[in-house]
Amino acid sequence: MKKLLLILSIGILSGTQCFYSQGSPDYTGGYKIKFDSTGKKYIRFISWAQIQANYAEFSAANQHQLSFNLRRARVLMFSQITDKFLILSHFGLNSLTANNMSPIGTGDRSQLFFHDFWGQYNIHKNHTIGAGLHYFNGISRLNNQSTLNMMTLDNNRQSWSTIGLSDQFARHLGIFAKGKFGKLQYRVAINEALTNGLDGRTPDSTGTAVFGGRRLLGSKTAGFAYAGYFEYNFLDQESNFLPYKVGSYLGSKRIFNLGAGFHAHPNGAAVADSSGKISGQNVNLLAIDAFYESPIGNKNAAITAYATLQLNDYGTDYLFSAYGTGTMIYGHLGYVLPGAKNKTRFQPYLSYGTHSYDATPDNRTTLGIGINAYMSGHNSKITLEYQNQEFGATKQGTVRLQAMIYL
Repeated sequence: MKKLLLILSIGILSGTQCFYSQGSPDYTGGYKIKFDSTGKKYIRFISWAQIQANYAEFSAANQHQLSFNLRRARVLMFSQITDKFLILSHFGLNSLTANNMSPIGTGDRSQLFFHDFWGQYNIHKNHTIGAGLHYFNGISRLNNQSTLNMMTLDNNRQSWSTIGLSDQFARHLGIFAKGKFGKLQYRVAINEALTNGLDGRTPDSTGTAVFGGRRLLGSKTAGFAYAGYFEYNFLDQESNFLPYKVGSYLGSKRIFNLGAGFHAHPNGAAVADSSGKISGQNVNLLAIDAFYESPIGNKNAAITAYATLQLNDYGTDYLFSAYGTGTMIYGHLGYVLPGAKNKTRFQPYLSYGTHSYDATPDNRTTLGIGINAYMSGHNSKITLEYQNQEFGATKQGTVRLQAMIYL
């Protein structure tokens, strides 16, 4: 492991020189086609890719594994014909590996699919309504995280708290409203819940909940979920033009936001009694969080910090994959080292999360230590991260090296 870390560390340092020469230090926001002289009628395109080399150690089986992963390959485009209307589409694929590729690209994981597709109408300059397959989620900042500018190598997985359970890849089909009152920003949504989610279990007589209320009880009983997120911007005001939350501004803004959010799904969970009769239980997820970022001194150094407390009620003793009824605490801290903005910039960071579950006395803990090398901001960067995860007798350590480019 020490030898591998050394090799990867050398790789990230030498790789910065190559990538910077091909980077985009003058990037100005993507490819944009204007349909009039004012620029109010346009279509804009953004494309990005994240490619990983992963080395994992599994303590239980004493196994080691080296693998490659096309973590994300995406295209996003949106267009306005007036400043009142906007349509957005976002498609791509995720986590394509040697184990889920197919010989001629026809397998499920090889296929492009829509992550987002919605239309919206501005009823006021500060207030918008819309509908479609959307990402205006509730709960927390990380449940609305952009994958273009994360500070850590990837998002905290448990913060995408309904992914595949009531939604399609963290997106719901429904209606939303978003906007701001002064420094207070809001987003709320009414969504139709997914029928065939990842949790396909059948409740048993133990009374343990499964996340299958709509599938087992019907759309009339468990068809809809409700979400909201509210945050107060104390310092610089963040844009809420699109739903994707920025992970780090690399010191270009001074941000201090406090947020609170929820996700409520009446009868979203299902339980069975001793006779086998199935009934519903409400799913309620609540969180508070804080995000801080600021430049430090006059040498382009910067600090980024985030923390969240989340209370999860998925039903009685719910536990499935990484998700379960209980309490989650998560935070991360990063520091952009001093240096010239037109040079490669480095940002070491630390992340830590702990998740307790009602169903077991064992806590899930995740520790991440990493460093970003920014050749052209988030548009061209390399990330090296070591992550250690423990849950009961299971321990896994993973080293990831990721290259990312978006244009």
